[in-house]
Amino acid sequence: MVNSLSGRFLLLTIIFVMVAEVLIFVPSVARFREDYLLARLERAQIASLALLADDMIEPELEAELLANAGVYNVVLRRDEMRQLMLSSPIPGAVGQTFDLRDPSAWELMRDAIGCLFDHEREVIRVIGSPLRGGGQLIEVTMDSAPLRMAIIDYGARILLLSAVISVITAGLLFLAVRSLMVKPIKALVGHILEYAEAPEDARRIIKPKAGVKELREAEESLQSLQTQLTQALRQKERLAQLGGAVARVSHDLRNILTSAQLFTDRIEMSEDPAVKRMAPKLVNSITRAVSLCESTLAFGRAEEPAPVLTLFNLAELTNEVLEAERLAIGENDLSLSEDIPAGLMVRGDPEQIYRMMSNLIRNARQAIIGSGQHGEINVAARAEENDWVITLTDTGPGLPPKAREHLFQPFQGGVRKGGSGLGLAIVAELVRGHGGSIRLNRSDETGTCFEIRLPMGQMG
Repeated sequence: MVNSLSGRFLLLTIIFVMVAEVLIFVPSVARFREDYLLARLERAQIASLALLADDMIEPELEAELLANAGVYNVVLRRDEMRQLMLSSPIPGAVGQTFDLRDPSAWELMRDAIGCLFDHEREVIRVIGSPLRGGGQLIEVTMDSAPLRMAIIDYGARILLLSAVISVITAGLLFLAVRSLMVKPIKALVGHILEYAEAPEDARRIIKPKAGVKELREAEESLQSLQTQLTQALRQKERLAQLGGAVARVSHDLRNILTSAQLFTDRIEMSEDPAVKRMAPKLVNSITRAVSLCESTLAFGRAEEPAPVLTLFNLAELTNEVLEAERLAIGENDLSLSEDIPAGLMVRGDPEQIYRMMSNLIRNARQAIIGSGQHGEINVAARAEENDWVITLTDTGPGLPPKAREHLFQPFQGGVRKGGSGLGLAIVAELVRGHGGSIRLNRSDETGTCFEIRLPMGQMG
């Protein structure tokens, strides 16, 4: 409650109203004390009229008049003569004298606060001017205790009234602020949170409707910001998809063109004059295409299309991949083998599975050739109860720690200098598209083994 805008406004309103009431409290108490003392002077003057009417009054009547006036004695100055009109025993010496004939506001407030905090009971003398020309001066002595108790009672009522007024005022202001400010602000925050859940959705852009000028300006500014952000996100998404698509196409196209380069090497050995004349141009064109593919591999990523599932022979597909790779091996000391049952039929997308195997075998080939040692790459497959399992094992130098740490992460898992790091990321995404999984079984100085599992149930 205290941490909310309306709660803090309520608390501050109560505090400010109480401060205002306290500033009014001191003058109010001073005015009350002055009125109290003037009333005692007025009663004392009325009581003295009885003595003026009759010079001799009974002691009982005199005591009653003094009790009604609330004083011990009354002194009246008339015709330049000071006369003790009424008197009774005084319990002690006079402690303080207060002159009410022409006091300043500061003196009244000072004396009122002093009386309020003075806990000692004493006799005080009060001097004032008689009413209606009843003399030049009237003076009474009285007990300070009843005056102090009257001031305390009055002050308590003032403070209680101030508290009630503060609470009522704060409550009304709280409801007004909550209705005019807090609710619109909460609605604005709600719009922001709703928009944050799906910033690409243009339907969630706020529509300004606040009646308060400042809030409407905030809504209009937010609407402009959200509109620009939504457009920017859509553009970014399109660019990311385009860049990713280009990067993936370029990666696989580069591999295809590399294989094509191997074929052109053999075409150059042809004795046909026309072939000899066209072969260099073909080589240059393919080289430029490979270079272009390399330069586009820094673009973003895009999701692969869903696989088109068909039932095909895995051994035949694997042989196609191995034949293409044998061309790339050339004179290098590297052998390729497969251990797949001739009749093993797999349901999946042949083109995507070709790309999976081609990327894994190519990575292994490049690693072994780069080490300069003899090596072997084997592709094996088997059918288990629920999965088709494909393993690709090589005798290469193994993956370095950095590659294992960022395995299957685009643009980060590259091992070969100049590699894009897209190969394993593409393989992982294609496997996921088939509902399967890929994992690194081992990778050390004796070689590397990847395992692909394609579920039968989900493919059926």
